[in-house]
Amino acid sequence: MRKEYYTQMEAARKNIITPEMEIVAAKEDRSTEFIRERVANGTIVIPANPRHDSLNPNGIGSMLKTKINVNLGVSRDCKDYDVEMKKVMSAVDMGAEAIMDLSSHGNTQPFRQKLCRECPAMIGTVPVYDAVIHYQRDLNTLTAKDFIDVVRLHAEDGVDFVTLHCGITRKTIEQIRAGKRKMNLVSRGGSLVFAWMSMTGEENPFYEYYDEILEICRQHDVTISLGDACRPGCLADATDQCQIEELVRLGELTQRAWEKDVQVMVEGPGHVPLDQIAANMKVQQTICKGAPFYVLGPLVTDIAPGYDHITAAIGGAVAAMSGAAFLCYVTPAEHLALPNVEDVKQGIIASKIAAHAADIAKGIPHAQEQDDRMADARRKLDWDAQWKEAIDPETAKAVRASRAPEDDHSDTCSMCGKFCAVRSINKALAGELIDIL
Repeated sequence: MRKEYYTQMEAARKNIITPEMEIVAAKEDRSTEFIRERVANGTIVIPANPRHDSLNPNGIGSMLKTKINVNLGVSRDCKDYDVEMKKVMSAVDMGAEAIMDLSSHGNTQPFRQKLCRECPAMIGTVPVYDAVIHYQRDLNTLTAKDFIDVVRLHAEDGVDFVTLHCGITRKTIEQIRAGKRKMNLVSRGGSLVFAWMSMTGEENPFYEYYDEILEICRQHDVTISLGDACRPGCLADATDQCQIEELVRLGELTQRAWEKDVQVMVEGPGHVPLDQIAANMKVQQTICKGAPFYVLGPLVTDIAPGYDHITAAIGGAVAAMSGAAFLCYVTPAEHLALPNVEDVKQGIIASKIAAHAADIAKGIPHAQEQDDRMADARRKLDWDAQWKEAIDPETAKAVRASRAPEDDHSDTCSMCGKFCAVRSINKALAGELIDIL
C-alpha cells in the first residue's frame, strides 16, 4: 500500500501529485494542478486500485472527456468466460474506458482476477450480485457481514470501483408497496437488496454498515459508485418521489465518503423523457455537490427494443452535455438478451458518438479537432484521410466498397456520382469544366 496516502483523494488533499494524476492530466490536456484540485474536492475521480497492475488510469468528471463503461459478464444461460474475455478486449480496443463485470453464475473470482491482471480499463463490479454466487446460498440466508465481506473480497482482487446500493432503506419498501410506480424497481442490485430487506426484516446492510465499507474502500482506494436502486425503469416513473428521495440520501452518503477521503461517483436515472434530462443532471449536481454523475442512457422512449442503443445515445448526449461524466453503454440487446460481440460493438459506437457530441457541446479542449480534420478530408474527397478520422473506419470502408460507383470516378460515391456537390464546387473554384453527363 502507498506509504504517504491511501486514496487519490487523500493524496490530492495533501498536495501530492500522483502518477495517476499525471497520466490523466496528459490525456485530458489539463494541468496536473487542475486535476489535483478537483480530485481533492470530489468533482473528479480516478478509480485506481493499486492491485490493478494492468490499469491505464482515466479521470471521470464533468469537465473531462465523457467516459464510456461497458457491462459484461456471464450468466446461467451464457457461461463462456472466453467469449466474455473476447468482448472485454474488443471493447477496450474500441475505446471503452471501463468494464463492469456483472457475472451472475459460476466461479466468478478467477475471471475478476484475470480482468485485473490483463485489462487496462477501469474494472467495476456489483458485490451484491456476487454474494449469492460466492456463498452458494439463498439470498435470505445471507447476513450483513456476508455482504460486507464480498465488498472486501472484490477490493482485494483489485477492482477499481464498486456499485453499492446504499441509498434505499426500509422506507423504500413502503413506498414501492404503496404501488404508485408502473415498473417498481428495475435495478438488479437494488431489487436484491429490497428482497433481502423484505425477507429478513433488517435494514439495508450497505446503508447500516456504510462506515465499515468506507474503511475497506479507503484501504484499497476503491471508488464507490453509489447505485440508484430507485432509478426509473420507464418514462412514467421518471423524476418521481422515490427517485429523488434516494438521490437526497446519496448526497448525504457522498459527503460521508469525502470525509473519509473515499472517492465517489453517483449513478443516475435509466428511463427519462428527453425534456427532463437536463433538469435531472442539475438536481444531481446540486444535491451531490458536483460528484461525477454516471448514467445508464438515459433511454428517452420505452418502445424501441432492439434499438435501445439509439434511444440511449440520444439521452446520453443530452445528459453528458448537461453535466454527466460517465455513460454506461446500452446495446441493441437491452431488455432482450445477453449481448453478443456485435451487440457490444453497436452499443459502444452509439455511446462514443453520444459522448463525443456532448464533449463538443460543453467545450472540452480539442474535442472538435477530429471533426475539423474530417471536414478537411471530405472537402478534398480524400477517402483515406476520412477513414483515419472515422469513429469506426472498417464499417465506413465496407459500406463504400459494397456500393462503389460503376464509373471510374472514385473521388465520389454512388449516391451522387458526378452530381456530387463537393466535386462540382471544387472544380468551379479551380476554374475547371464541370462534366456531369
